[in-house]
Amino acid sequence: SGRKFDRNTSSRRAMFRNLAANLVLNEKIETTDAKAKELRRVAEKLITKARRLGEVSYTPFEKLSEKDKAKRLAIKRQLSAYLPRWGTRTESGGETKKVDLVEKIFCDLAKRFATRPGGYTRIIKMGPRRGDNAPVSIIEFVGEMPAKTA
Repeated sequence: SGRKFDRNTSSRRAMFRNLAANLVLNEKIETTDAKAKELRRVAEKLITKARRLGEVSYTPFEKLSEKDKAKRLAIKRQLSAYLPRWGTRTESGGETKKVDLVEKIFCDLAKRFATRPGGYTRIIKMGPRRGDNAPVSIIEFVGEMPAKTA
């Protein structure tokens, strides 16, 4: 099940880790159709893990009971095993901002999709790429995008 992309397992896994990290960081990326369709499977599983915790995922850690802290820590470790912990985004003006990707999934995305039963991403086909005629798509999270600070 799943596409091979003419890569071995470790290269394919690394590719999807990086694509998923960039999707969480920027909430919208441009890639080929096939990669976007496979990335959808990966990204939705990551968000579903955090979303299933309910309010525990976006409640401040200090306010949780010991049982809820343990649940959240277990899911946090599962997400950290797949995603790189930190992502760096270049803001307008050229300054870089370091973002905790795991906390972004818990605090922002799990809260945004709390009532949604699935289908957190959208794929928009853009047409062929100029260099090699590969079909290109934009994959993004559905719903309203957070306001970018300018």
